[in-house]
Amino acid sequence: MFKKLKAHWGVNGINLLLIITTFALGGSLCGFAGRKLLLLTNLEKGVAWVLLYIILVTLLWPLCVILISIPLGQFAFFKRYLIKVWKKMSGRRNSPPLKKNEIRVAIFASGAGSNALKITDHFASSPVVKIALIVCNKPGAGVLDIAAKNNIPALLIDKERFLKGDNYLPELESRKIDFIVLAGFLWKLPVPLIKAYPKKIINIHPALLPKYGGRGMYGDRVHETVLAAGEKESGISIHYVDELYDHGEMIFQAKCSIDENDTAGSLAQKIHALEHAHYPRVIDSLLQK
Repeated sequence: MFKKLKAHWGVNGINLLLIITTFALGGSLCGFAGRKLLLLTNLEKGVAWVLLYIILVTLLWPLCVILISIPLGQFAFFKRYLIKVWKKMSGRRNSPPLKKNEIRVAIFASGAGSNALKITDHFASSPVVKIALIVCNKPGAGVLDIAAKNNIPALLIDKERFLKGDNYLPELESRKIDFIVLAGFLWKLPVPLIKAYPKKIINIHPALLPKYGGRGMYGDRVHETVLAAGEKESGISIHYVDELYDHGEMIFQAKCSIDENDTAGSLAQKIHALEHAHYPRVIDSLLQK
């Protein structure tokens, strides 16, 4: 049962324990609070008392769970969980019917999601392209909040299932995903997923490939290596994804100069500016072909 819960929620063992603890403590707290509130009514125990108690517990439960989740570090998980419950109860869970010729895009991201936000904003009013899914491998990542705020379904994935199981292909197929954009996603994609989406998966790398790519080359590690090599310029590379790290066919590159006073942090800011300016535009041009 616990393995199924870990896979379903996309969490590790420690987080699963904290989530179960939050459910238990939240339930106990709302039960205690419900009884205390009923004492104020001077209502005698009976059918009316039981009905009122059930109503109070139902109303108090989300608040109590959220309250307990904060010190246990599970606030982000329960925020998303309660939003899903609300959508299901209010009948908003069902997706609207697919538009004819609609291109459905999934964004894979592991961190704060600044590129995911720019891409989402770019296509917010598009009559053709829909950001249909945010896929994340890290509980509590900022990109999950971006998904929630923009009413985009989110899928939190488990490493075992992603790399050695069905690669979440049934999930992508059921959501009619046509195109995949990697935006700071740190796991290597499994071969079956790449083969299922030939030339329909792209990635952005924060350096000028083929230099400074490969396993372990992400974030500040890339910028530190570029600076240590004495390069005079860096930039971004947008490419199709194949079976190797940072290796697929090149689509687009943009450059920025490196000053003698640049640090990994200042170079990262220059790279982010290039990413935000070009990645949504390049995706748009590819989808219009």
